[in-house]
Amino acid sequence: MSYLLVCTIVIFLCVLVSGLTHKIGVPVLLAFIVLGMLFGENGIFHIAFDNYFLSEQICTIALIFIMFYGGFGTNWTQAKPVAVQASILASFGVVLTAGLTGAVCILFLKMPVMDSLLLGAILSSTDAASVFSVLRSKKLGLRENTASLLEVESGSNDPFAYMLTVILLSVAGGQASGAMLAWMAVKQLLVGAICSVVIALLIRKLLKRYSFPIPGFDMAFFIGVALLSYALPTAIGGNGYLSAYIVGIVLGNSPLRKKKSLVHFFDGFTSLMQMLIFFLLGLLATPSHIPKILISSSIIALLLTFVVRPLAVFVCLTPLRCSFRQQLLVSFAGLRGAASIVFAIMATVQGAQTSNDLFHTVFCIVLLSITFQGSLLAPVARWLGMCDQSIDDAKSFSDYTDQVKLYFIDLHIYEGHPWQGKALRDVSLPPNMLVVMLLRGGENVLQGGDTLFCSNDSVILSAPAYQEDMGLELQEQHIEKNSSWIGKSIAMFSPRKEELVVMILRGEQTIVPNGDTQIEADDILVISNKTETHHLKSEHI
Repeated sequence: MSYLLVCTIVIFLCVLVSGLTHKIGVPVLLAFIVLGMLFGENGIFHIAFDNYFLSEQICTIALIFIMFYGGFGTNWTQAKPVAVQASILASFGVVLTAGLTGAVCILFLKMPVMDSLLLGAILSSTDAASVFSVLRSKKLGLRENTASLLEVESGSNDPFAYMLTVILLSVAGGQASGAMLAWMAVKQLLVGAICSVVIALLIRKLLKRYSFPIPGFDMAFFIGVALLSYALPTAIGGNGYLSAYIVGIVLGNSPLRKKKSLVHFFDGFTSLMQMLIFFLLGLLATPSHIPKILISSSIIALLLTFVVRPLAVFVCLTPLRCSFRQQLLVSFAGLRGAASIVFAIMATVQGAQTSNDLFHTVFCIVLLSITFQGSLLAPVARWLGMCDQSIDDAKSFSDYTDQVKLYFIDLHIYEGHPWQGKALRDVSLPPNMLVVMLLRGGENVLQGGDTLFCSNDSVILSAPAYQEDMGLELQEQHIEKNSSWIGKSIAMFSPRKEELVVMILRGEQTIVPNGDTQIEADDILVISNKTETHHLKSEHI
């Protein structure tokens, strides 16, 4: 019972402290780690915890969900223009960072070659959670699509750092030849990528045909998907982290039912995973060991920040014609984080024979990185002129629909529309509905009741959101290629009076039909029925 009480206190403290760090712009990771150290052996509560094996297992599971949701939350439309740059940074950039960091340790600190290379591999990835906790707390919108570049790079470079760490651990253990190492690298990437595509496509196809009978089961299902995306490729020698990230991207950018509730669920769930992993790492550390490696760790952290990371970024991005100031910001935004510490735990558990305290060295470098870079990231972005407050200062309509029970509706004024030529004050709107914007030629021309509606205007209306307990069932009907309904109007379709076609899904289009709308092959008709059930069925005709 006392353990449950301690866990409860820790969760409350993490939530309260995260609010403070959000205001001052320090990554919440730092707060969670410090709390763990305060509870640890040299802290206030003197909890002795040194189980590296258990820590590795827990942290691995937590990283699976963090990686999966990192992909799930990536907007591919925004990320696509910078996908090449991010992919090069996440692959070649990681290898270059690992090699340069190893060289720094060999030349400046006279560390053994294998220790240096292993340390370089462990520190070669950046931490997305730390970067974006600072950007979002300061509401920093970044020019040149830099935020998407950092997001994709930070989300996808952990699998490559993991692969390098596994390969070097095999070398250190004398378990692999050169040819085997090359095959191991290819197998990691190939199996991980293939498994991710197969899993994502199968899950997406299944979700199109199956609806969950009990509310909440979709959350449990996606937890299983995240675990499967890691466990399956890992079991056959693939890169599980890469697979989890790609599956997240594919599913997150697919049209899923109740996606908003999934996003809210994973927001909370991954926040809990971050609390768990960061607190546990702080609890595992022994602060009294840090003074012994503080000087060497500080040297590595400084050279990594101001020499190694900038060199890797400029080598990767200069040929792609990225601007100088963008490359400087990307260089400074290379925060080290939880993944590096987890890989250090993995090396410790697998018995890496090193002459240095690998775990506490990495732990100290991560603390220095998130404290120094994390605190200065916002000022550096402003100093470089990379901030654009118009990108992130104002919320979009969809941001508010996530918070309140309100929807925004886009109404097109076509030629001959009943509202055409009328003033706003002369139009009768249903109760609780309001015109909030009138777009004409891409500009808002709404000025008051005298505003006239013209052909091709887009009228944005606000209205109360539909509540799920109102007893409306939606049923999908797929129009097969040989269906007799092809070419007929929607007015002819409904066989019963209580049915109404409310929407047509046609490829990437969403169409709100009228009676004259023609039915085409492969249309998906969404039909409302008066019923007491709430789930969405799917039929083919």
